[in-house]
Amino acid sequence: MLVQLFGSAVYGVDAHLITIEVNIDKGIGYHLVGLPDNAIKESNFRIAAALQNIGYRLPGKKITINMAPADLRKEGSAYDLTLAIGILAASEQLKTNALKDYLVMGEIALDGSLRPIKGALPIAIQALKDGFKGFILPQENAQEAAIVSGIDVYGMSSLLEVIDFFEGKSKVEPLLINTRAIFEQQLRFPELDFADVKGQETIKRCMEIAAAGGHNIILIGPPGAGKTMLAKRLPSILPPMSLGEALETTKIHSVLGRVKEKGLVHSRPFRAPHHTISDVALVGGGQ
Repeated sequence: MLVQLFGSAVYGVDAHLITIEVNIDKGIGYHLVGLPDNAIKESNFRIAAALQNIGYRLPGKKITINMAPADLRKEGSAYDLTLAIGILAASEQLKTNALKDYLVMGEIALDGSLRPIKGALPIAIQALKDGFKGFILPQENAQEAAIVSGIDVYGMSSLLEVIDFFEGKSKVEPLLINTRAIFEQQLRFPELDFADVKGQETIKRCMEIAAAGGHNIILIGPPGAGKTMLAKRLPSILPPMSLGEALETTKIHSVLGRVKEKGLVHSRPFRAPHHTISDVALVGGGQ
């Protein structure tokens, strides 16, 4: 039986739709094509163990999986859940007609639980553009993906929970958050506030001038003088980011897997590279 479902690949800070075609026929073997990397090729071992541990099985037939478009490189373990659901549907262990309506992504542990993925926000944005009804992903990424309004985001904790959702055995409510309200609240209560600094009046005045005029500033002094403390709090006196800027910044953090529990990056980022850092590492290194 042939089934088709959908995942997504992140290139840079943007996502692209990936169509997963799973065909099960007479014979034996597991064939995964479409330029998958080693992490995806190894997914059959994770999927087989997870299915067995939750009471399902990997069919002993010829399984052919194509990840289209076949000329784009696919990377990472985030396709585990997509492939597992496709195999279950193609082997008729999962009976549903809703696969075409949802984008499905997630890494599977051997006990069937779901682990977080990278790039949940750009994937959710692309899923909305592509007209999907919902986005199914690990629970840890739900807050991040729910920033995007207009698409139902379902945070799942296990493969079994996803199976029950598609079969209609469980009722899972999509996560809804008010992005603008959270954004405005975080602007009013920054994590690190310049007003917390006591004393240091001269350097505080210099930093206020630099922030107001958009000037560069260099801090020189012995260890413990307060250079990093002041620099960390400088973003709190810079003009606040717009919601669009916050979303763009969050996309970058999402691709690197550095989005915190609150989901939206609300303040201008502060980075503290070591003074011995190379030029290549300073602009992102191998990432």
